[in-house]
Amino acid sequence: VQVVESGGGLAQTGESLTLSCGISEGSISRRDMAWFRQVPGKGRAFVAARRRDGHLYYDDSVKGRFAISRDSNKNTVYLQMRALKPEDTAVYYCAAGTVIISRTRDEAGYYYWGQGTQVTVSS
Repeated sequence: VQVVESGGGLAQTGESLTLSCGISEGSISRRDMAWFRQVPGKGRAFVAARRRDGHLYYDDSVKGRFAISRDSNKNTVYLQMRALKPEDTAVYYCAAGTVIISRTRDEAGYYYWGQGTQVTVSS
């Protein structure tokens, strides 16, 4: 299964960006989908997830600003990012898998990963 992200780029503080993520096989409706991000020198950090059952999870740092959504017809998951801050600068990764609930926020719970897309927020 290939996971492909798109939509990264450069934004200024307070602006918005939307990331997209598609998978090459199967329906995203049958997978738990998540976004993680990574800054240089650190591991990947959980951002948001949408489980198969529709439950949504967010890291506290993005709650109220980011929204994860799904378009089943397009087999695509989105991460809508609003009110961006310089600390949101990172490489964003989309992940897919069949994840037990307790590992929803754990990168080790996901089988498939995209190549990452850079998001840079300038002050």
